[in-house]
Amino acid sequence: MKHTDDASTLAVTWWKASRSEAGAQCVECGIVDAAEQVVAVRDSKVPAGPALLFSYAALGALVDGFKTGEL
Repeated sequence: MKHTDDASTLAVTWWKASRSEAGAQCVECGIVDAAEQVVAVRDSKVPAGPALLFSYAALGALVDGFKTGEL
């Protein structure tokens, strides 16, 4: 897994989960490179803060871990 220190420098369109509420504590995702299958994840409250960069497979495994209670 890689990261960037300033997520606002990434050329992506960020989105929140459809279940997120206004002002809620949530994360945002953005596709960094569709060809390389890289997704960025950042804290929605700190747009110029750091972002983690995941492969599609790694992000899918993370979400599955949360869903199953493994994580």
